[in-house]
Amino acid sequence: MTAPHTTALPKTQYAIQLTGPEKLELNRAKPVPQPGPHQILAKVEAVGLCFSDLKLLKQFDQHARKSEIVGGVDKAVLEQFPGYVPGDRPTVPGHEVVCRIVAVGEKVEHHKVGERCLVQTDYRDLPTAGSNAAFGYNIEGGLQEYVLLDERIVIDRRGERFLIPVGDDKSASAVALVEPWACVEDSYVVRHRRGFAPGSRLLVVADPGHAVEGLEACIASIEPPASVTARCANDGQRQAVAAIGNKVQTVDDLAALPDEGFDDIVYFGSDRATIEALNDKLATRGMINIVLGGERIGEQANVGVGRIHYGLTRWVGTTGGDAAESYRHIPESGEIRPGDKILVVGAGGPMGQMHVIRNVCSGLSDVEVVGTDFNDARLASLQAKAEPFARATGVKLRLVNTATSPLKEKFSYIALMAPVPKLVAQAIEDATEDCIINIFAGIPAPVKHPIDLDAVIERRCFMFGTSGSVIEDMKIVLRKLEDGQLDTNTSIDAISGMAGAADGIKAVEDRTLAGKIVVYPMLHDLGLIPLGELPQRFPTVAAKLRNGQWTVEAEKELLKVAAGT
Repeated sequence: MTAPHTTALPKTQYAIQLTGPEKLELNRAKPVPQPGPHQILAKVEAVGLCFSDLKLLKQFDQHARKSEIVGGVDKAVLEQFPGYVPGDRPTVPGHEVVCRIVAVGEKVEHHKVGERCLVQTDYRDLPTAGSNAAFGYNIEGGLQEYVLLDERIVIDRRGERFLIPVGDDKSASAVALVEPWACVEDSYVVRHRRGFAPGSRLLVVADPGHAVEGLEACIASIEPPASVTARCANDGQRQAVAAIGNKVQTVDDLAALPDEGFDDIVYFGSDRATIEALNDKLATRGMINIVLGGERIGEQANVGVGRIHYGLTRWVGTTGGDAAESYRHIPESGEIRPGDKILVVGAGGPMGQMHVIRNVCSGLSDVEVVGTDFNDARLASLQAKAEPFARATGVKLRLVNTATSPLKEKFSYIALMAPVPKLVAQAIEDATEDCIINIFAGIPAPVKHPIDLDAVIERRCFMFGTSGSVIEDMKIVLRKLEDGQLDTNTSIDAISGMAGAADGIKAVEDRTLAGKIVVYPMLHDLGLIPLGELPQRFPTVAAKLRNGQWTVEAEKELLKVAAGT
């Protein structure tokens, strides 16, 4: 028996369903579920569209987050939850969501009817084979009027809620867009380890002529490596590996080792083929340390640039012979630094705009932010949004169409918004010493690309990527929104009802709009409307924009006048 809800629920609802690759359908009669004992039913107020929705559209069951959950929750819970849709089961996309709880099951303890909630979508405690579970992927998302959730899934192992309570004063659009802004925030506040992972599965490979030095100093935690495997050329190297205190398993053939089987790899050598073989042995969240010992690789190596983002893999190295030296140059976080000259590649798109505005508003007045794009209209949109912040903070801001004005300068921080592998190689070429390269765009995980690792190591560049966000990132951005430090509505370029949701995803694919698109599921038949067209379509809504930007007043007016549209 379920707990009472405040209003009678309809039997069916409008929903956008993804039934296969490129198969996006508007279902006008999807059943509205009744929550089971541990389940929560929420009414969706607004959904932001994301480039990641497009990735799911293209990859469907091949997407790392659409596969089955392999741990972190009892299988019986998943079997009882109809919103769990891994593999080739139809799903509902949409993960930038604000909703209100309208019904709960009798055993629900931590959620109440009437609560308005921001949805944290990234379930890192629930691993899949290649990533982790996520709302809007293998768990049905928000492009529907009502969404079902299970309390045993939406509370993490620390007791934190994935449904974060929010107040009623901010617009639904502003709250929904906390999620993409939190993903941006995560890429800056993320902390980087500066030594072996606790309990690491360690692989050490040493070529002839290379001394094995510095391994003991690489143990950065109180928990030493759990296992050590080594391929060494001589007894002296083997003894140096054994000195870290573990029993060492020796091997002769790297190909015989399991792929993705090691959390840390230290390679004393400079052979490209060996580096490429070791690439495949690096586990999710793994780090490879190339100790050149005075040598150079001398050619580009084909490495997994896609896994830097989705697999959270990291590449470091030193031109010297001390393995510990490589870790000393790893930045503590992904944050920009005083004096940085920052390049945002693909700055005109929705996420690029967020990166530019976030860095302009960082509180560091001595940084320079350069945003590039191939589209003048997108750059003009960003200029209108970001220039007032730049004037207020004293940050130097330049926006450049590199199709007509190629850049020929170096940068100390580079953020990549386009999932294009060659941009990683170009970023290395454009990097100063100690450059941080933020691979924000999700290059597909299996993709490899040739890069100049000599330049990475000699310039002490650090390449990293992040995917999604954690609850604390959401809370950071929510506080900024509630305190008036940030208006997430500055991102919006268009609004829509369910009838325009598919067109909205197409607009994301075609990059025809510079900013975000917000869908209001309760507006069944409203199509996609860029804000610039509101004066013709809904003049009373347009009158409530502020300097052309979406507001809470405009949202209230839209919901009033477009309810029957």
